[in-house]
Amino acid sequence: MGELTDKIKGNVNEAIGNVKQAIGEHNRDPDLAAEGKAQEVQGKGEQFKGSVKGALGDDI
Repeated sequence: MGELTDKIKGNVNEAIGNVKQAIGEHNRDPDLAAEGKAQEVQGKGEQFKGSVKGALGDDI
């Protein structure tokens, strides 16, 4: 179950990060754009974590 949870969290964080980046770039707000990029990277990390759990088992 942890695999799916991590992948969902990752997808949500990546999507929110992309929206923040777009809004930050549109409004010329580099801080919001950077925050969005960081959240996108966090989401990708969570997705990777879920993939590893799926390959090795949830008990890691």
